[in-house]
Amino acid sequence: MTNKGRDILAGLSVAGLMLPEAIAYSGIAGVPPQHALYAAVAGCLVYAVLGRSRFAIISPTSSSAAILAAMLVALVPEPGQKMLLVAVVVFFVGLLFLAAGLLKLGALSSVISRPVLRGFTFGLAILITLKQFPLISGVSTTGAGTFETIWRIMTNPDQWNTYSLSVAAAALAFLLAMRRIPQLPASLVVLALVIPVSILLNLQDKGVAIVGSIDLSGIWGSFTAISFDELSHVARFAPPLVLILFAESWGTIRGLSLRHGENVDANNELKALGIANLASAALQGMPVGAGFSAGAASEAANPQTRFASAVAAVGLAIFCLVASTWFAYIPQAALSAIIIVALLHALDPSPLIRLWRLKHDLILALGATAGVLFFGVLDGMVAAIVLSFAVFLRRLSSPLIMVLGRLGSSHNFVDLKRHPDAEAPAGIMVLRPAQPLFFGNAEPIFADITRLILANPDTNTAIVSLEETFELDTTALDALLEFDANLRKRNITIRYARMHDAVRDVLALGGGEDLLRRANYSVDDAVTALEKTREQT
Repeated sequence: MTNKGRDILAGLSVAGLMLPEAIAYSGIAGVPPQHALYAAVAGCLVYAVLGRSRFAIISPTSSSAAILAAMLVALVPEPGQKMLLVAVVVFFVGLLFLAAGLLKLGALSSVISRPVLRGFTFGLAILITLKQFPLISGVSTTGAGTFETIWRIMTNPDQWNTYSLSVAAAALAFLLAMRRIPQLPASLVVLALVIPVSILLNLQDKGVAIVGSIDLSGIWGSFTAISFDELSHVARFAPPLVLILFAESWGTIRGLSLRHGENVDANNELKALGIANLASAALQGMPVGAGFSAGAASEAANPQTRFASAVAAVGLAIFCLVASTWFAYIPQAALSAIIIVALLHALDPSPLIRLWRLKHDLILALGATAGVLFFGVLDGMVAAIVLSFAVFLRRLSSPLIMVLGRLGSSHNFVDLKRHPDAEAPAGIMVLRPAQPLFFGNAEPIFADITRLILANPDTNTAIVSLEETFELDTTALDALLEFDANLRKRNITIRYARMHDAVRDVLALGGGEDLLRRANYSVDDAVTALEKTREQT
């Protein structure tokens, strides 16, 4: 089969997953399904032209749908106005992506540490899954919070709808069984099976919630209907949408590219995502990104070029035009099953178990999970970002000073605590701060170094290795100069090693010429210089 033939088959297979997922994610967000479909078509077409990964599928995602739902829950707009507000926030998202790409802020995804992002994603997946229970059980819990809803459902089994439960159970069983055949668009097959069942058994009259008619002409609003308060409300949701979409998208794109030897650039992907979201906003569609489940389905279908993304967009449009009248009969319970299976990768606790085994960062991940579960999506996102920065600053500002010794007869100097076979140079204490010096830690680090030197009265010679510090801010510069002057007043000979050129430049401009004369590029050279000075005296 030719590459183009493979791309056509792969694109149609992915379209089969995109169709039910788009409808399902529109339900999470609380927007008409046709606008999720518009977004998926626009995202795939734009990425086919501007993207770099042949596997990435740009369409609505579950995480962005949840944040969008959090945005809309505080508003009570008319349907047309609602979609206009969605278009505004997606437009802001597109602009932020585009600006970040043009400014080469490709490292934006690392604003949230991976453990925190995993915890947030895990909590979000739990939250979205719990929100499917009313549709699966058929129990109406209008106005109740998530946990209150689950409690009402579990304590009122007499209200459960047998038909809804049966549809969900059958769909779940089929989808889980078909995971062994990733090339098969199992979600589309589920819809093809449940629609005739819904019609033949008249499930709507039996209390089963269905999607309802989908008007492909869309629902449009007038821009004059938006107030300033509404505009400011939706604008504050754009940054968290950008963060979660790029973190999810870049994680998916980079993971796929590494496995298949593709070269992708984060800044280019930012620009592609920006234009894709601007295109979605023009159609009043949902925010779009590279979701994991769609990317995994694309990888399984093995497209050869990005042409498959364009085929997926066209295939989705054809599905909608040919079968949109049938979509009205899709039971919501079946869509809930599709959402749950699509989220299984995010519900996998393996990443958290790995953190537990490594004995690192588990508290961070669990804190992010708790944040989204108890504070909601937006506040949970903010809590996750704050948690990442707090841990980052705590680690940078917590002094850790290593005392170094020579390893055998080599020129290597290592931490004496971890290498008991290493030996400190006779009469010389060699110290190395484990963190880069900056305004938040410079003074306590130099205070600790001073205490360590003064604690050994037999030592009046020391070397400070600054290899972890690549540049100095003015606070760190002043702390270094004060530290040096303080030790010299105490008649302690001090030299410096592993000082980077950028640090030397700052010292030369900041009055540290004398200090520079006592600086070496290696610890071994500094030790040699001190030993020669000792011999001369």
